[in-house]
Amino acid sequence: MTKISIFWFRRDLRFEDNHALFQALSKSEKVIPVFIFDTDILSRLPSRKDRRIQLIWDALSEMNQILKSKHQTDLLILHGEPTELIPALAKSTGAEAVFTNTDYEPAAILRDQKVEKELVKSGIQFNTFKDHVIFHRDEITKEDGKPYVVFTPYSRAWKKKLATEQTQHFPSESLLHKLTFPEETKHFNPISELEQIGFEPANVNISGTRTQGLNFLSDFSGRIQKYGDLRDFPSKKGVSYLSPYLRFGMIGIRECVTMAKSASSEGSEKWLGELIWRDFYSQILWHFPHSAKESFNPVYKNLVFPNDEKKFKAWCVGKTGFPIVDAAMRQLNQTGWMHNRLRMVAASFLVKDLHIDWRWGEQYFADSLIDFDLTSNNGGWQWAASTGCDAQPYFRIFNPELQSERFDPDGTFIRKYVPELAHVPAKFIHNPSVMSESDQLLYKCKTGDNYPEPVVNHKEAKVFALELFKKR
Repeated sequence: MTKISIFWFRRDLRFEDNHALFQALSKSEKVIPVFIFDTDILSRLPSRKDRRIQLIWDALSEMNQILKSKHQTDLLILHGEPTELIPALAKSTGAEAVFTNTDYEPAAILRDQKVEKELVKSGIQFNTFKDHVIFHRDEITKEDGKPYVVFTPYSRAWKKKLATEQTQHFPSESLLHKLTFPEETKHFNPISELEQIGFEPANVNISGTRTQGLNFLSDFSGRIQKYGDLRDFPSKKGVSYLSPYLRFGMIGIRECVTMAKSASSEGSEKWLGELIWRDFYSQILWHFPHSAKESFNPVYKNLVFPNDEKKFKAWCVGKTGFPIVDAAMRQLNQTGWMHNRLRMVAASFLVKDLHIDWRWGEQYFADSLIDFDLTSNNGGWQWAASTGCDAQPYFRIFNPELQSERFDPDGTFIRKYVPELAHVPAKFIHNPSVMSESDQLLYKCKTGDNYPEPVVNHKEAKVFALELFKKR
């Protein structure tokens, strides 16, 4: 058994059912728990009041309080470059091994390779374990060993494999007494306040703690049977709201799959499908890392988008004159979250109506979403842009007005985020520009004045998009 090891928390901010943490605690006499605010990641964030940093801080604060009150120790929180800090910490404390859970993003893979290379020089082991997904890498492939690039057959194979393997629980929470905070760690300037890393508290309408995540999980378990019926309606309480907790690991994927399986309903089966999409996009990016920066489908690699910056700005701030799109973008800007149906609508509109490169929108979501996950964000954008694997065919283009009529028929969601339309009745809410001058006065909405005219004509924009993709 190893005398002392390091456990490196990353996107797994919980003590419970944490695979690599369990392995570290099982194989070591003492384990130093550490989280590093990576300066390389932080330097790219556009705001010093980033909501995701707030969520992470919430989670770390709760975890540290648990360690202090129950085990009289601390969680070591550092700020810097992991490629330097992890090897230095291991050498300083005499650690014989570093344990962490696997990250599948291209930049993270390179980071971990550098860390391992430095550790090996000093004879220190670097151990990684699967935790963020149910199946990873080559665990699910076609008969010829090649990865699936179409979701439906992948989903069938995923469910078949799950049926033959029990979802394992790793009781890391039962071994926390082995965690330690040795004196040597104080030389690394541990972080005790958010401001020490150059960030300020951010307004977030949720807490990033595991306690809050469990509350959401419990709440959703009581209504999961209606998920399939309600999930596409943004004004309804239909989705789980668990994505930020899954992203940062306050809630584990095994907990979610176990709950979905035990619910045994049509709704839980639908939600299980969404969890499978997470695994699918994760293995896609692992097998095809080029898709992080360019079209997965090489046919569309060199699409020439007009990229009108004024139209892009209108989309970003929610002033396109298309109410459902504007409401979606304002929800994102105000809360850091966007309903999944609206993510598809907003993405399709940017690419197919405004003719702007999907990567512009992907980056805006990456900067704004509290649940930003490269694999899912990239996969979703490439699906909407028709450039990805298993993508929506380029000739299928969402009509934003029809999407609005179908999924927000009374305009309840629109009115919540676009107050200029608060008095507009349902018959006009999806396209206020068709109102007569007298109606505009009556309903206190003058298009072109307090609410913008549509920035494009959808029918004309659709024709242009079809020609753009045909040229490729």
